[in-house]
Amino acid sequence: MPIKSLSVELCTGCRICVDICPEDVLRYNDAERKAYIAYPKDCVACLVCEYFCPVNCIDVTVDKARAVPSPY
Repeated sequence: MPIKSLSVELCTGCRICVDICPEDVLRYNDAERKAYIAYPKDCVACLVCEYFCPVNCIDVTVDKARAVPSPY
């Protein structure tokens, strides 16, 4: 799985990763006010969540990523 981890300790609950993920891999836990990895197998390793995280709590690798689905 390309998305390795999301550090709950570092997560500030800003929801940027949840809103920006094109494959809907990440979700937001309202009770804990933190993001979490809901669908790790759907990750395509686009690295957008890792890039935009303001506290760098997400770790993604490009190894073993599934192909990005074609829109056509």
